[in-house]
Amino acid sequence: MALLQHRRTRAAAIFLLVAAFALTTAWAANKPDDLPPSPESLSLADLDAQLQKCPILRTLSDAKAASHAAAPSSLTTRAFALLFPSSHPGVNALLATLYISGPPNFLLALVPTDIDPASLSVMVAFAVGGLLGDTLFHLLPEIFLGEDEPDRVRMVLVEPNRNLLLGVAILVGFLVFVAMDKGLRIATGGAGDGHGHGHSHGSREAEGEGRSTAVAGEGKEGVRLRKGTGDQAEGKGSEVVKEVNPSVKLGGVLNMIADFTHNITDGLAMSASFYASPTIGATTTVAVFFHEIPHEVGDFALLVQSGFSKRQAMGAQFVTAVGALIGTLIGIAVQELGGGGTEGAAMGMRDGLWGTSLRYGDLLLPFTAGTFLYVGTVAVIPELLETGPNKVAELRKTLVQFAAILLGAGIMLYISWHD
Repeated sequence: MALLQHRRTRAAAIFLLVAAFALTTAWAANKPDDLPPSPESLSLADLDAQLQKCPILRTLSDAKAASHAAAPSSLTTRAFALLFPSSHPGVNALLATLYISGPPNFLLALVPTDIDPASLSVMVAFAVGGLLGDTLFHLLPEIFLGEDEPDRVRMVLVEPNRNLLLGVAILVGFLVFVAMDKGLRIATGGAGDGHGHGHSHGSREAEGEGRSTAVAGEGKEGVRLRKGTGDQAEGKGSEVVKEVNPSVKLGGVLNMIADFTHNITDGLAMSASFYASPTIGATTTVAVFFHEIPHEVGDFALLVQSGFSKRQAMGAQFVTAVGALIGTLIGIAVQELGGGGTEGAAMGMRDGLWGTSLRYGDLLLPFTAGTFLYVGTVAVIPELLETGPNKVAELRKTLVQFAAILLGAGIMLYISWHD
């Protein structure tokens, strides 16, 4: 009887061991399916893919895709597809660099050598509207919210620290141009324009001990000496024509250096915007192109006033345009090596810079926005604020300038609305 009881106990123990082993094996096999991965380990692309499984998001995405498919493509969309045909953002960025560097410089062949930079105020106002419109309507929404997609609805994950770092990058871009401006003013003895603009600094005439706010003011005085009055022409002859103030000549050289540096940031803007999205890249190209025309014409006038011949001034502008290509190549390298060009990379939401989802390549676009804010406000708005003694003429000029600003911003708004 005792032996029978012992056998039953032993069989029960063996059964329990086998059952426990089977349950453990089954639990281990089913664990990955039953327990979802930690949200912290998901990349933003993985998290978005999980959210797209939500029924309400799928319904909204289907409705959005159907609406987009039924709507005809806009004129701007077709034009951008023709200008930027590549599927690789780096190739499109290089094309954009050629667009913003080539045509404005070739237009210099049509510019007279005695052009007054002050006459460019309307073009400068138009460029201000384009730059601010691109920054406010395209770059800043893209930086903080991301690019819209035509065929699906996206959810935005609010990361306070990520937004703070993006704001820091905008501030850095702004301060870099402040430093460039200040450095050039120091180098020219307090008369210079930081990022290489000579748009309308020659509009004020020097009176007594006073000077205009930039080197172009002395350059304009040199233009007046070249034209001369009758007495001056008879008294000094051709020697006055050849005479160029040394500080004006120095200003021309420093202006080339600043222009080269500024063009590098234009190239960075091209690469950062195209790696963000094709639409942002195309609109940024348009804004920079609007800005480059008065920029190049103003710099051309300043170089001529500094003693350059027309051919030499055009050649100098083509040399400085190489800076845009260098900046674009640097931006492409940063995007490719810094992760900006790898969509959906397997990086957790806290594995990026300072515990955020940011990568180094993601900071180029906010840096660009900071430079655009400086160029569109601090750098050129003071030129638009300059006034003369004729109140009626100044009021008329102000209305034209405001209309030009609104037109530039309106073009950016139209592109954003219909894309």
